[in-house]
Amino acid sequence: MALVLAFGVVLLISVSLSGVAARTVLSTALLFLLAGALIGQGGFGLVKIAPHDPLVTALADIALFTVLFTDGQRANVRALREGWRLSGRALGLGMPLTMVGIAVPAHFLVGLDWPTALLLGAILSPTDPVFAAAIVGRDDVPLRLRRLLNVDSGLNDGLALPFVLIFLATAAHADSDLGTVGIELVLGLVLGIAIPALVTLAWRLKVLTAEPRLQALGPLAIAVMLYAACHLTHANPYLAAFAAGSTLATMDKVAAEHFEPLGDLLSEITKFAALLVFGALVTPDRLSHLSVGGWVLAVLAIVLVRPAAMALSLLRTKMSGRERAAAAWFGPKGFASVVYGLLALQSGIPDAELVFDLVTVTIALSIVLHSSTDVPVAKALSFEPPDNLPTGRQEPERSAG
Repeated sequence: MALVLAFGVVLLISVSLSGVAARTVLSTALLFLLAGALIGQGGFGLVKIAPHDPLVTALADIALFTVLFTDGQRANVRALREGWRLSGRALGLGMPLTMVGIAVPAHFLVGLDWPTALLLGAILSPTDPVFAAAIVGRDDVPLRLRRLLNVDSGLNDGLALPFVLIFLATAAHADSDLGTVGIELVLGLVLGIAIPALVTLAWRLKVLTAEPRLQALGPLAIAVMLYAACHLTHANPYLAAFAAGSTLATMDKVAAEHFEPLGDLLSEITKFAALLVFGALVTPDRLSHLSVGGWVLAVLAIVLVRPAAMALSLLRTKMSGRERAAAAWFGPKGFASVVYGLLALQSGIPDAELVFDLVTVTIALSIVLHSSTDVPVAKALSFEPPDNLPTGRQEPERSAG
């Protein structure tokens, strides 16, 4: 109950300060991360959460699925087709460069063997746009920049998984079943397209109608069924979530629009819950065991490797210099890296604890840097934050005259 109480208190504080956060470097994501650290074993010890706790894995998994399903609805087929050149560069060039760029210092600075170093690179190569909401979620930001960040982060989570499994098997000196990994990816895409497509086609029958107040629950039901189907069939749930959101937005724009407010709230709630639990894992003991090389690696992964990889992949494109700079900087590490880091921790490889500690520190540092710089970067790009947010005070009543 202490965890539930802490979540409620921090949620109330975050909502109450959300107007201030929209204009300043104050970040609601950072509030939950710090609150988790305070109530965890590294703080007041109010809750005891271990990396092996099923709660950690479940929350990270659900949060990532929810965020990808919601983000997928902002990338329908038309949007994907119009932005495929930029997204293809980011996924086909930027992501592999990031993977290798992290693996090299992991080998030479931390001393990981090459399979484990490449595993760390694969774990930290996915990005998460939820900590750059002032960029991705703003209508006044250039559409191609928003699409690039959204599609890149939506697809690279699932595309990184095969590399994680391959390098994980190599580090454990086991045979990696590429066929099984490929089947899981394909099955995830098939389920992610088939389930919402069948449902939206059925909704076109005259006998099937929904009350306006219940229409938002239709896409939610699709997401719940898809999540269960993926885990029952071992399909890739992350590719399935993004594909399902995109399919729904393509085939039934009305349903997607009705679900958008609810989907945004659900993704926010699951994200905050996962951040609170993740923050409880960031303890002084875990941080103190890292060498100087480990800290340097975490900094390099965020401020050099990802920006350089993305900048190289976007050379000679029609994007402006400011847009390329924003796309290069906003490569935050999020829930996919948490899930994949837990896979490495639970695998039993020789350096499993070290890999998870490096992932934890990098994600924590990424949350601090990216979630607190989205608004300043938006201002630097001349995209002013909203100035008409409600204050919470009652407006004075106007007289009839």
